[in-house]
Amino acid sequence: MIWIDQLALFTPWDYGALAILLLGWLGATRIIEHPPARRPSVSLLMADYRRAWLRHFVDRQPRIFDSQIIDNMRQGAAFFASASMIAIGGGLALIGNADMLRGVAQDLTLGTAPTIVWEIKLLLMLFFATNGFLKFVWSHRLFGYCAVLMAAVPNDIENPVAYTRAAKSGEINITAARSFNSGLRSVYFGIASAAWLLGAWPLIVAAVFTLVVILRREFWSASREVLLDGSDRAPHTPQTRTVDAHRPGKLLG
Repeated sequence: MIWIDQLALFTPWDYGALAILLLGWLGATRIIEHPPARRPSVSLLMADYRRAWLRHFVDRQPRIFDSQIIDNMRQGAAFFASASMIAIGGGLALIGNADMLRGVAQDLTLGTAPTIVWEIKLLLMLFFATNGFLKFVWSHRLFGYCAVLMAAVPNDIENPVAYTRAAKSGEINITAARSFNSGLRSVYFGIASAAWLLGAWPLIVAAVFTLVVILRREFWSASREVLLDGSDRAPHTPQTRTVDAHRPGKLLG
């Protein structure tokens, strides 16, 4: 069967549902990482607190608390990377067993579509699982880089490189968190893509529902209101050298 014939096995609704899923996934990432200035996302608000954390890290005694935090972050990334690997292995095993796949498909939909249709639908789930795995692995490595940079920060506020290295650590930490959050979104939409096994309309519903849940948590959640509360802001913060959030390679005096 040539690829033209394979494409004909899917209806226009299938292609529309797939487009909604992918646009929702890509659009969510774009909106969350580059939100309107008047309505920052939770991820963007947390980035400011990560920078503040690493500024206070310079003169903290002892630093065991900070090392425990970064270790927990690495463990979280490692856990989801391992889970993604299991999901990839399970998906490949299911694709390799065509008879079992056909039986499951018939139980779900009472349809008689060719096995290739269900294999392609499973490949979509594998795509999200693989993307999530790559994001989590990179996040784990970046948290490791952050730990090394943190270890190189002098425990002396008078040292001229102390706040510069702390700012670098903060930006690496933010980048690692961004990759981790991207991996989580791949997991969310990967689970939503499983609805395609039931048909195009279930996939549309699952994709829209997932997008709404993700955006609500980033822009309309109670946690966001807590982060926006400015009662914990100091009236005056000593000016230190930090890294430009929009140009991570440039240090600000």
